[in-house]
Amino acid sequence: MTGNLDAARAEGYPLRRREVVAALLAERGDLLVVAGLGAPVWDTTAAGDHPLNFPLWGAMGGAAAMGLGLAMARPDRRVLVITGDGEMLMGLGALSTIGAQRPENLSIVVCDNERYGETGMQLTHTAGTIDLPTIAVAAGFAGADTIRSDNEFKAALPIIREAPGPLFHSIKVRAEDLPFAMPPKDGVTLKDRFRDALQQR
Repeated sequence: MTGNLDAARAEGYPLRRREVVAALLAERGDLLVVAGLGAPVWDTTAAGDHPLNFPLWGAMGGAAAMGLGLAMARPDRRVLVITGDGEMLMGLGALSTIGAQRPENLSIVVCDNERYGETGMQLTHTAGTIDLPTIAVAAGFAGADTIRSDNEFKAALPIIREAPGPLFHSIKVRAEDLPFAMPPKDGVTLKDRFRDALQQR
């Protein structure tokens, strides 16, 4: 029975996370990207490892807060946080601080497969009653939305990339077990690479 429910749920989500992330990062220019723990790290790397990507190998729940700090430190640059629903659920407190600070250059995208992908694909609360964009609006975000189709995603892309924020988009994606695409694992290397690239651009 569970297998049939999972199959039905997957068919209801036509968007695929690797394609979504690749589209988000196409022609990225000098976009600063924070990738949340797990699948977002693999997906941003699969789209092309880049010195202006900061992948989180740990610190689950820290992606949105890190994006906020970066956006406040560099208001001249667009900051995109790409994370998952499990990681975002662990960092919900950051949304209130983002709403209070209202950085116009910050956009958060949650690739929401309604699963904890790193621990066995257990359902997260977004498979039930939790609506992350509603929480973001309540926290004071300038805009938030749920995206379920390719047409909705295409319409949202320019908003995610350019509209005044802070913005929050939950993109419902199919739950998939995909091969890893690994960025460098050394935290010091990643920090130095990102800092050097940021100073040069």
